[in-house]
Amino acid sequence: MFMTRKSLSRAGKPSPRLPRFLIVVLACMSYLSLGGTLQAWPSSPGTAPTGPLGSIEFPTSGTAEAQPHFLRGVAALHSFWYEEALEAFRRATTIDPNFAMAYWGEALAHNHPIWKEENMEAARAALQQISVNATLTDRERRYLDAVQSLFGEGDKLTRDRAYTAHMESLAGHFPEDLEATCLYALSLLGLATHYDHQPTLQQKYRVQAGALTLGVYGINPNHPCAAHYTIHAFDDPVHAILALPQARRYASIAPEAHHAQHMPAHIFLQLGMWEEAAASNKAGWEHSQAWVRDKQLPLALQDYHSLAWLHYTYLQQGRYNAAAALILEKQQDMAQASDTAPSEVQGYPRTVSRNYDHMVAAYIMETERWDQAKQEWQVKEHRFGDESPEKGAYVRKFSELMGAIRNQGLVLRIHPGMVPSEPEPPIKEGASTTSKIWALQLRALQQFINGKFPRVMELLNQAVELEASLPPPSGPPDLVKPTHELYGEILLFLDQPEDARQHFEQALLWHPNRARSVLGLARSAAQLGHIQATRQAYAAFLNIWQHADQGLPELKEAQQFLQETSQP
Repeated sequence: MFMTRKSLSRAGKPSPRLPRFLIVVLACMSYLSLGGTLQAWPSSPGTAPTGPLGSIEFPTSGTAEAQPHFLRGVAALHSFWYEEALEAFRRATTIDPNFAMAYWGEALAHNHPIWKEENMEAARAALQQISVNATLTDRERRYLDAVQSLFGEGDKLTRDRAYTAHMESLAGHFPEDLEATCLYALSLLGLATHYDHQPTLQQKYRVQAGALTLGVYGINPNHPCAAHYTIHAFDDPVHAILALPQARRYASIAPEAHHAQHMPAHIFLQLGMWEEAAASNKAGWEHSQAWVRDKQLPLALQDYHSLAWLHYTYLQQGRYNAAAALILEKQQDMAQASDTAPSEVQGYPRTVSRNYDHMVAAYIMETERWDQAKQEWQVKEHRFGDESPEKGAYVRKFSELMGAIRNQGLVLRIHPGMVPSEPEPPIKEGASTTSKIWALQLRALQQFINGKFPRVMELLNQAVELEASLPPPSGPPDLVKPTHELYGEILLFLDQPEDARQHFEQALLWHPNRARSVLGLARSAAQLGHIQATRQAYAAFLNIWQHADQGLPELKEAQQFLQETSQP
């Protein structure tokens, strides 16, 4: 009637190809640690000492007076602080109007590869300011040729491939130029963003980039690229441990950049290090607030990405009141923003309301306060679901069904089918993989209410298979509710704790120390009568929830079990 252990293992098994990349990474690390082809750049005037944005070396033909501004621009680029980079490059060209590489930097600041953003018009305008009579070294000309291909003809993928080829050639020709190696690595990370539906190829590009930046880190551990791009390269649950040293250092390498404060959280979250993740996201958010306030910039430039991640981290820690306070802070910013505020800042989409839907969705899902999904969560004209209509509809329907299961749980278990049968929610034609998974989850919940338990298993098996086809998660789950976790909770309800345990373990492979999956492990072990395993799981849960709000039922449940089973 239900899923067998054999089929369960097959349905929830992560891609067997991912660990092979670990071997590639270790091989590349070993090669680079022995010297590889990377060399230290000889001492030159183009050197910036360790400072608020890190330490880089990038000699150019610009004047000595303009060079420090150019170096600051490049360092800011490596921390994705594009606004500061543009300001620095423009100061350099104001001082030295013939500074060709400063125009190169200004153009490059209009390509945001990890964020899948570019401003072609602005980049080309910057490049057009380069004088045809500019005196350039062979190395500088290669940099300009590369960026010309990036902003030349063709679609984005074609141009990204051409740019990567140029940077690979440049880095190979000038092995002592760590900037060439860094930008080659970044071009590989940019290529990887094109392959969400080909996870193996995506991992290949990311791991190659990480091997390069680990080599840079071995030569200059204060280089912002060495830490930052390594974190991006290994930002998945399989490889994250490789970037833990860089995650621990990056914030101190570039303390001025708010993105540098946030980025370590990508690794901390992948490893379930909630205390460290909370501290990084809090620092990223507060640094961005101070920057926007001090420079009187648009409110939309605040780092709402860090705020949303901090919110998710608090939810994992059981700090529901603190998470609610962050939503309130977000709502206050939304209320403060002018109704006529532009939806774009400097040519890129930047709205104060961004990530609002994800924060509300995560709050409802993690707290399991299903009634709150009925609220509008309205600020001015903006309601929950306006930013992400599919996500809003999914969370509302999920909450409605879970509320029914909670309220009618005993009836559903003892007398399945007592509730009037409802049709399965439809799956839209051409829907994304995420949307299909949401629809399958909703169908499974509806069929659970209908009492058709074999169909529930069939639908959830389809959902976990689809979820396995997605790239490894990077940050809070895009699905909001991981399917393996939901599957385990349903199996617990049906008194199948062994199968439930396996699903919670699968969920924790992709989302380490995720609180509700750890709690599910404890409940599975308790149903199986495994006292010691239950104690271990509840103790792990309480460690995650050591700062949780007092009085939460899950907290009392864990504490009570440990008290009742403690040895004299």
